[in-house]
Parts: sequence; C-alpha cells; structure tokens
Amino acid sequence: MIKRKAFNLNILIPILIFFMISLLCIKSASIYTSSSLGNLVIKQTIWYLVGIIIVIGIVKLENKNIYKYGVIIYITGNLLLLFLLFFAAPINGSKCWFTIPKIGSFQPSEFMKISLMLLLSIIIEKHHIKHKSPTLKDDFVLLTKTFLVTLIPSILTFLEPDTGAVIMYFIIYFAMIITSNIRLRWFVILGILTLGLIGSTTYIYYFKSKTFINLFGTKMFYRIDRIFEWKNGTGMQLENAIAGIGSSGLFGYGFNKTPIYFPESSTDFIFAVYSSNFGFILTIFLIFLIAYFDIYIIKLAQKNTNLKNKYILIGISSCLIFQHIQNIGMTLGILPITGITLPFISYGGSSLLSYMIMLGIILNISKEKKRKYI
Repeated sequence: MIKRKAFNLNILIPILIFFMISLLCIKSASIYTSSSLGNLVIKQTIWYLVGIIIVIGIVKLENKNIYKYGVIIYITGNLLLLFLLFFAAPINGSKCWFTIPKIGSFQPSEFMKISLMLLLSIIIEKHHIKHKSPTLKDDFVLLTKTFLVTLIPSILTFLEPDTGAVIMYFIIYFAMIITSNIRLRWFVILGILTLGLIGSTTYIYYFKSKTFINLFGTKMFYRIDRIFEWKNGTGMQLENAIAGIGSSGLFGYGFNKTPIYFPESSTDFIFAVYSSNFGFILTIFLIFLIAYFDIYIIKLAQKNTNLKNKYILIGISSCLIFQHIQNIGMTLGILPITGITLPFISYGGSSLLSYMIMLGIILNISKEKKRKYI
C-alpha cells in the first residue's frame, strides 16, 4: 500500500512568503501605477488563487499523465505563438498577448517555456533508453532534434518581438542538453559557434550600424541598443532603481513609502520597490530565500532517478535561477535590462500561472520521492 506524505514545506513555505511579498510590493508600487489597470493587488490575489487550483489539478493528474501529452502541448504552444502574429492586436508595437475582454491579457510565450521543457525531457529520456552507449552520430541526432524543437518557438517569439522569452528558451535548452551526458566536444563546438555569432553580431552592431539595420531592421537595432544601455548606467529606469535601493539604508523607507518613481514598478522593477521599502536586511533575507528555493529544486533533480522528472526539474531550475539573477542583476545595474520578471513576486497573470504550473510539477516529483510502502 502506498502512503503519501503531505506537501513539501521546503517548497510551500517559500511560495507563501513570495506571495505575501508580492502583494506588499504591488500595493506599494500602486502609487506609481496607472489607475486604468485597476486594483493590481486584488488581481494578483485572484491569479494566485487560480494558480492554486491549477496546482491542485496537476497534483491530482500526476506528471506521468502530463508527459503523455507532451507533443500535443508543444504543438499547441507553437500554434498559439503563430496565431499571435496573425490575429493579435499590437500593444506598444509588439504582438505578445491575446487580449481577453474583462479578464486581461494572455501571453503564450510564458507557457511555451513549460511546453519546451516537457518535450525536451521526453526526447532526452528516449535517447538514453534507446542508446545505452551512444555514438558520436547518436549525440549529433539528439543535438539536432532538441535544437530544432527549441528553434521553432524561438523564431515565432522573436517575430513578436519578445527577446527575453527567446533568451529563456535557449537557457532551458542549454541547461538540459549540457546535463544530458553527451560528449564534451559538442559543448566546445556549441560554445565556439555561439561566441562567433555573438561576436560577429556585436561587431556589426557597433561598427557597421547601417549594415546591421539593413540586415535585421530598425526595431532589432533599438532592441539591442536598449540591452546594451546598461553598460553606461544610463536610463531613467536604472538610475531611479539604483537611487531608491542605495538610499534605503538597513531598514528601508517603510511599507507603502516607495521614494521614487520606477517604470514597470509592479513587474520588471519590483525588486527595487521591495528593497527601497524594506532595506538592506530584508533584501538579504529575500535573496537567501530565493537561493534556498532554487538550490532545493536542484537537489531534487540530482536525487531523482526518473529521467523525465530529472530533466524537467533541470529545465525549471535553470529557468527560475536565470530569471532571479537577471531580474535582480538588471535592477542593480550589473546586467542588461530585459523584460524578465521576478518569479512569484512580479505582477502578471500569464507569468504567475506558468510558475504555478511549474510548482505543481515540482510538488508531484517531490511527493514521488517521499512515497513509503507499508
């Protein structure tokens, strides 16, 4: 007979704290948020409640039943990205969202990350089962399959344009393929090709700007220009964020006393709101809590013997770790500014629900590890 323990508190307690921090920061950021957006605190609470329902549904469904539909989920995700390009109304020059009347917007790229993780974990597991001692050719076939699976949504998402999501797709891809036990030489080749691509693109951007615009267009030029803006510490977003954080002291200005305007204060720059409100000590607490949460997922992946579970945990952990580092880093001015939010804390329906789906998958794997046979 199988007896299951209660949900893992190592996961649920951090999520509960993230939830409380999220509401406090969104409330504090509301003084700089347009009233036309409505009460974001109530909306975020509703999204969390919907997310909890989704988590419960995933836990009851179990991961083995989700994996069965991995290919269908992936195809559906790509179709949604394709439909965006043809049918979605542009918002600020981008076709990233479907607008749902009286509910809000729906961003397919957030859920595409999960679809990608699912299919990559299935492909890698099948590769290991089929090839106990894979040859160089077998490794090449695996790399080709997984790269194409990653490339398709990347192209569709890039055309929206949503550069941040494309970066996330490849972070997930590289994390999962690097841990798939393929030969070291492939990583050297991939590294050289990646550096060559980045180097040549950067050279053309800096020294042949007219050629760059002719090749990639004006929008692409300004997107890269925005990313590289951080190196000079310029831009009102970054300057105000650093000013608010740097002047907050040990204990901050206090709840609901955000001292300066942050663009995207409830989403991209919510870490600046938190730090300016609660100061250095509680900021260090949040960073340690985030690190504890991420490391726990990594340890769960290391101990797991089910290959699909192992690789999807690697995908999830790489996604969360990169977003945590990128969001906090860009707020402090040490990384480029991108539209990447702080998981479980930034406001957002699609992004939060995608994290809650990941949470449900993690809880399922955690429960499987805790089963006792009596």
